[in-house]
Amino acid sequence: MERLDHKTLLEAQVHFGHLKKKWNPKMLPYIFGEKKNIHIIDLNRTADKLDEAAAAAKQIAKSGRKILFVATKKQAKEVVKDAAKRVNMPFVTERWLGGMLTNFTTIRKSIKKMQNIEKMLGDGTLESVTKKEKLVLTREKEKMEKVLGGVANMNRVPAALFLVDIMHEHIALKEAHRLSINTFGIVDTNSDPTKVDFAIPGNDDAAKSIALLTNYIADAIAEGLAERSANSEGVDESDDDLNDNNRFDDGDDDNTGGTGEKDKEKGRTGARKRTGGGNAGGGRGKTTGSRPGGGFGGPKKS
Repeated sequence: MERLDHKTLLEAQVHFGHLKKKWNPKMLPYIFGEKKNIHIIDLNRTADKLDEAAAAAKQIAKSGRKILFVATKKQAKEVVKDAAKRVNMPFVTERWLGGMLTNFTTIRKSIKKMQNIEKMLGDGTLESVTKKEKLVLTREKEKMEKVLGGVANMNRVPAALFLVDIMHEHIALKEAHRLSINTFGIVDTNSDPTKVDFAIPGNDDAAKSIALLTNYIADAIAEGLAERSANSEGVDESDDDLNDNNRFDDGDDDNTGGTGEKDKEKGRTGARKRTGGGNAGGGRGKTTGSRPGGGFGGPKKS
C-alpha cells in the first residue's frame, strides 16, 4: 500500500485537534503545536501509526478473522458502513447494544429471531395471520435489523475492533478490553491513546478525515483478503484452532454432552439390573471386573 502523503492528510483536515483546554496530556507525543488555541496533530506520527495499524489489520484479515467496525457518530455512520461492506466485515453504526461482545450468546439469539421473522415473511408462512400481527412482526424485524443487521453474519466474537472516536465508543472499548480483543482507534487530542492497541492520531470529527483513515484501513484489509484467497494454504475461518477462545455457541446444544453421559449411565444401570435378575431367587447379582470406560467420559464443558 502506498503511504499517505502530507498533502492528502492536510486536505482531509486530519491535522485539526480540539481546543487546547480539552486536550489529554497523553496525546503530547502526537501534537505538533497549536494555532489559535487549537492543537495541531503531527502528521508524521499519524502516517507512521496509520501504516502500523494497517499492517496489523492486514494480517488479521489474511488469517481469516473478522474486524468489527464501530462508529455511531452521525458524520461517520455511512462512511464506516460502506467501508465495512466493501471488505465484507461486520459493523455497528446505529447503536451499540450493551453486552454485544460480553453477552454474545444472547445477541446471537436475537439475530436468529430476526432471521426467522424475515424467513416467515418471505416464504408466505404469515399469510394466515391478521394484518395487524403481520405489521407488528414486520416493524419488529425492521427495528432489529437496523441495530443488528451489520453483525448478522458474525458467528463468533471478532478478533479486533476498529473504533472512530474511542471516547464516544467507550462501552464497546470496555467490552473489548474485558475479552482481550485487539483494538484500533482514531484518537483525537482529547483522547487517551493508551486505551487502544493501535492508536491512529487524527481528527475524529471531520467527515473527510474519518473517510480517509477508515478507507485506508479497509484497503489494507482488502489486500489481506486478496492474499488469503491467493494462498491455498491459508487457514480457514471455520478451523477450531483459530481464535477458538473467542468463539461462542448459540446456546441450543448446551446439554449435548450431558445427555450422552446420562445415556451411558442408563446403559450401565440396565446392564447391572439384567445381571442381578439372572441369579436364582432374584438375589443381588455380582459385579465382576472394573467399571467400563473408567468413569462418565470426562468433565462437562462449561
